This record gives sequence, structure tokens and C-alpha cells, in this order.
Amino acid sequence: MQFPNDYLERVYAGVLGKLIGVYLGRPFEGWTYQKIMEELGPVEYYVHNRLHQPLVVTDDDVAGTFTFIRALEDYGIKPNLSAEEIGKAWLNYIVEDRTILWWGGNGNSTEHTAWLNLKKGVAAPASGSIATNGRAVAEQIGAQIFIDGWAMVAPCQPELAAKLAEQAGKVSHDGESVYAAMLWAAMEAEAFRSADIDHLIDTGLAQIPPDSLIARLVADVRAWHKANPDWRDTRQKIEDEYGYDKYPGNCHVVPNHALMVMAVLYAPHDFQRAQMIANTSGWDTDCNAGNVGCLLGIMNGLDGLEEGPDFRRPIADRMLISSADGGNSINDAVRQAYYLTSLGFQLAGGQGLSAPKSGAQFHFSLPGSQQGFRPQDGLEALASIRVGNAEFEGSRALTIEFEALGPTQVAAVTSPTFSPREMLNMRTYDLMATPLVYSGQTVKARIKAPDANRGVVEARLRIRIYDERDELRDIDATPVTIEPGREAILEWILPDTGGQPIAEIGIAVTGTGKRADGRLIVDFLRWDGAPELILKRPAGDGDFWRMAWVNGASFFSKRFPSAFRISQATGEGIIIHGTRQWTDYQASGQVMMHLGNYGGLAVRAQGLRRYYGGRVTRDGKMQIVKVRDDDIEILAETAFDTEFEKNIAMKVIAQGNRIIFEADGVSLSAADASPEAFCDGGVGLLVHEGALSSNEIRIGAV
Repeated sequence: MQFPNDYLERVYAGVLGKLIGVYLGRPFEGWTYQKIMEELGPVEYYVHNRLHQPLVVTDDDVAGTFTFIRALEDYGIKPNLSAEEIGKAWLNYIVEDRTILWWGGNGNSTEHTAWLNLKKGVAAPASGSIATNGRAVAEQIGAQIFIDGWAMVAPCQPELAAKLAEQAGKVSHDGESVYAAMLWAAMEAEAFRSADIDHLIDTGLAQIPPDSLIARLVADVRAWHKANPDWRDTRQKIEDEYGYDKYPGNCHVVPNHALMVMAVLYAPHDFQRAQMIANTSGWDTDCNAGNVGCLLGIMNGLDGLEEGPDFRRPIADRMLISSADGGNSINDAVRQAYYLTSLGFQLAGGQGLSAPKSGAQFHFSLPGSQQGFRPQDGLEALASIRVGNAEFEGSRALTIEFEALGPTQVAAVTSPTFSPREMLNMRTYDLMATPLVYSGQTVKARIKAPDANRGVVEARLRIRIYDERDELRDIDATPVTIEPGREAILEWILPDTGGQPIAEIGIAVTGTGKRADGRLIVDFLRWDGAPELILKRPAGDGDFWRMAWVNGASFFSKRFPSAFRISQATGEGIIIHGTRQWTDYQASGQVMMHLGNYGGLAVRAQGLRRYYGGRVTRDGKMQIVKVRDDDIEILAETAFDTEFEKNIAMKVIAQGNRIIFEADGVSLSAADASPEAFCDGGVGLLVHEGALSSNEIRIGAV
């Protein structure tokens, strides 16, 4: 397989194009063309402020696209990945009623309907089939909106992209919806080597039945495009022939697919114009604009995104991927581009792609990348500051530009590491997230002041935490003096935050004289090591400490005196905290089971159905278990006198392939030498059909 020389940058452009389209169209999703023209006019730039909404929000288009692709990592990076395996990934990463999907009701929301089927044991592809759910439910838009990742891991391989999109689509959809997904995935895969839009459409059509409704629709739109110089005339033809009134359900694929084809035909090499057409045309605007944006991002590259207004700077690469793997939720386009590109290389039989600069979380290596870094809110009056990206010693780096910086002024740039405050105003999907960085970890950054700088500055690492009232509070490391032409390594072991989550991380700069002008170059910023923290209820009425847990239980109540109390009506309930960066560590605390068949602590949790657990059972056992989808393997077991309403001192240690579980002085140990062993993941509290509580959980190095 011959990969394009600029494969990584094309993937990055595709991810950015997807994000831009979704964020453009999200505030007025579902509006008609007529309403958009009356209230907004042609949509040529972000309108979130006009509609009093945040720009970067949780959205099913983003969360589903960049979560379901993880089935490749979980079930083998292989071209024959099955719908059944992708359906298992749904059950692991989707938190019912809370993440990724539109929870609109059985028979109303196609994805919700499919989820309910999966949950009761109807495996994919039957979970999304017409035979199971009926044609109206099965042919809504959802299969199409999640396909971009499958195309980006199969560059120049339209048949493979269509095959993967078909399997993914069949988890929840069938019929024309799956054909639309296959066609668009093939187009995006082919866009890595061709910028001829007619060729791309023909490539997509080759993957679906020629007598399908989608194929007929594409032929009609192409004919109308040739006959009508003005896209508005073609839009009207689409409404007349394929409008919402012709198809049942909430959001049928056919009308929206027609608008997407129209947009790329009228503006194949003009990103802004294609976005204007897709968004102004109405209906499912964020879905349509997101798919169009990804295709044109891949096809025209980063340069194509730069023509016209600046869509990139307001986003600054930020994305939210709400799922049961909370450490993946606060994300950015650079991180996702490297992840998808690495999967693409491995899918073709090659080696994966490692993050540059020795795996630094923030490395800014792609052109124009900011990885979420923006001027800190509230400091505009203190110092003039601008964030950019530039060449530095043969690679790329973040730039912090400042003017007239004095000793009493602060110029600070930060990137989110946990849920932003805007989530409180999001009228979209819930955000399940845990922080990325923790007390006890070591943060390091390499910075340099160019020779051209005027004046000496002091730079220091900064974190911002949510205090007991959910207000952001700055905590700074010791400053380091940086003279023009000099560089420094900033290093800091993060202090105890009292259990409060770290919301942002960054660098603050102050002058040392009357005036400092110039910039700082940030080569990288990283954090390493096991966390050392106590998870507990802090003083005050704030809630962000509690929202730092992925809530996979029926109830995660704060009405009880204990810090953490969960209750589960049916099956297993779990709450999870931590990231996939956590490898070897120990978790301990006093755990009380009030009712239930079993309860305890999970470690290396990678979602709802992938973890190691140390648990005690109602029938008098103490167990180390490995949970992987429907498979529950008891790795070690002994007798234990389990009592309700009694604190049990529990500790679970994960070290290498060995798990150690201690409960009230009784110890168990087990090793997992299987190829499916879990090497990393967060900590959890779990209970089966009952209630469980704890006042604090201690996390530390082994």
C-alpha cells in the first residue's frame, strides 16, 4: 500500500474540517432553509454568539466518529472488523442516556433503538437491521455521520473504507442509510489521491447497488447541478423531489445526503463556500457540514482550510469526545490525527505512528496547531497576548506573543485538561470526562526566548483548578528567568489540589522591567508518572469534583454524607476516574456495600465493560476478575465474610501483568498473561444491583 506523502497532514485537515463543519452547523441544527435565511442569512462564519451558545460543544457527530473507530484498537487492527465487534465497542463506551447518542426513545431515535437491542443481546448487525427495526427507523441519517474515521484509516482504499463503514453502519442502520455511508466513506478515502469531485462521486457509486435510491438521488443532483448555475435552484429541486415530507422519521438520510452531494458539486475547492451551502440549506446542518468539511479537508489539505475566514483559531484544535473512557473526552485535533494515522499504518501492515518529542502530550508538530492553547480568560486587560505556531529547530512549536509586558502584568496561555465551564451552558449532549493531569505527576516544558526579544521575562508553569465553589483558581510553579536568546526547562511536581480537578494547564509570563516585547517558543509540554491523590468530597458546594467521574451507574448521589454513593437497579453500575496514561498504580479506601450481589474497586478501567476488579460477593467470596465485554473471568478467588453496612478496607494494585487485591487483611494475587491483558486505565467503584459507598479513594504509585 502506497501512502500519500502528506497522509498525516491530510488526516489532520480532515479532522479539522469535520470539527469546523459541526461547530458551524450545530447552533441551528434542524432549521429549514427558509428559517435560516430569515433569521441568519447565508451562514458564512460561526453564528454561535448570535444564538448565545458555546462554540466547542459535545455533539454526537464528533463523539461517535472518534469513539466507534476505537473498535479497531480493541478487537484487532484488521480489515475484516465486524459489525458485531463494533457493536461491542458501543456497549463499552456508550453510557446509557448520557453519552454520544441522541437518546430520543425506542422507535424514535435509530441509535437509541439499536442500543436497546444490543443491551438485550441482539448482536449487530441484527441490532440495526430493517428486519428488526423497520425501514423508517433503519434509514435515518446516523450511519453516514459517523463514517469519517473509517475513511481516514484507509487512505486511497475506497473499497476498504466502504467495507468498514458498512460494518459500522449496520450496528444501528440498514438499507439506504448504509449505502450513503459507504458512498461517502469511499469518496473520502479516494480524496487522499484525487481532487476530481466527479471521480470521487463515481468511486463512491461503485461501492453501492446501481439501482439503489442513493444512486438515483446522486444522478438527479448531478443533472440539476449541470442545469442550474445557482445552487439555490438545485436546493429547491431537492426539497421538491427528496424533501423531509417525502420520508418518515426524525432525520432521514436521503434529503440530507442530497444536500451534501450538492455542496461538494458547487464548491469542490472552496471550503468556505461549501460550508455556506451545506449550512444555509438547513435540515441536519451539523451532520451534513461535518461530512462535507471532512471530505474537503482531506481533498484540499490544510491550505484549503486557510482560504477565506479564519475558522481554525477560534477552535484551537479543541474537541470533546464524551464516552465511558473519560480520559479520552478532553481531546484535540492533533491528538486524533496522530491516532488515526497510526491506525492507518497498522491496518496496512506497518508500524504505528508515535507522538513526536518523546511522546509529549502537547508537541504542536502540525502546521498551525495549538492543541487547545489560548490566552487565559480574564487576562485581556493585563497584557496583550496572541497564540500561534511556528518552525523551531526543524519542527514546529507553539508561540506566545506579548507586547508591553511589565512586572505587574501577566500573559498566560492554557489548554483544557478537564470539562470547561461552558459545559454548564451546553444545550447538547452530556459530557462524561475525567481530568488528563493529576496531583503528584511531573509536568515539564521546554521554552525559548528568541534573540529578537526586547526585555527579560519570567515564565512559570500554571494549573487552574476548580475550587469548592466551582470557580477557577490559579496555582503557579516557581518562575524561571528567560533572557533573549536563552532557553529553559520548566519542571514541576503538581501539588495536592485537595481532590479538586485540574481544569487547565499552561504557561504564565511576566516582565521584569518596564517593558518586554517579543515571544516565547514552547517546544513541548508533557506530564509523566503515577498520580498521588485522594479523591474525596471537598469543602463547599461545588460539583466539578463529582463531575470528574464517568457516571455509569443508575444513581450517583450527593444526598448522602459519604463522598461517593452509587446505586444500580439492574445489572452492574460503575463510576470511573482516570485516564489510559495510568499504568502501574494502586487504589485503596474504605468501601461499604449497602446492598448488592457484589461490589468493590476496579483498576485499569477502559470503559464500562473492560477492567480488572477486586470485589466481594454477597454469597461470601472475594474475587479478582477480568471483565471484557460479556466475558467475566475469575482470575483468583477465596472465601470472605461479606457484611452489608460495614466498611471494608480495600486495596487493588496493578503492576505489570499482576493484580493484587486486599480486603480487611485478606490478600489475593493473580496474573494475566493473555494477549488481551489490560495495560492501562482508570480506577472505578462498582456494584451489582444494589448500593455502595466510600468517603475517599487514594491513588498512588506502587
